[in-house]
Amino acid sequence: MADTFRSTREVILRTEAWDQATAFYGSVLGLSVSYRSDQLVGFETGSFCLYVERGAAHGPVFEFLVDDVGAAKARLVAAGCTVVEEDASVPRCYIRDPYGFVFNLHGQ
Repeated sequence: MADTFRSTREVILRTEAWDQATAFYGSVLGLSVSYRSDQLVGFETGSFCLYVERGAAHGPVFEFLVDDVGAAKARLVAAGCTVVEEDASVPRCYIRDPYGFVFNLHGQ
């Protein structure tokens, strides 16, 4: 049976303006910090957790849990999706669907 996709509550936004972005979400919006490291700050929004990551900017990335990341990735690529970024050490497998939606595949 094919993988089922289930969303998590996590959204990642990567930016080179990390100090300004974390100040904005923490001070201007008043979101509480739920996670902090040198590269990543998580903010609790109520419905989802927004993670702001240091690095080359990209738009928001949502996350789907799957049983088998490799099988899900192969299925999605065969259906017209493209791999945007992949790093097994994170783990990270960002996929863009044919309609522009970018999401990470994460093993359950």
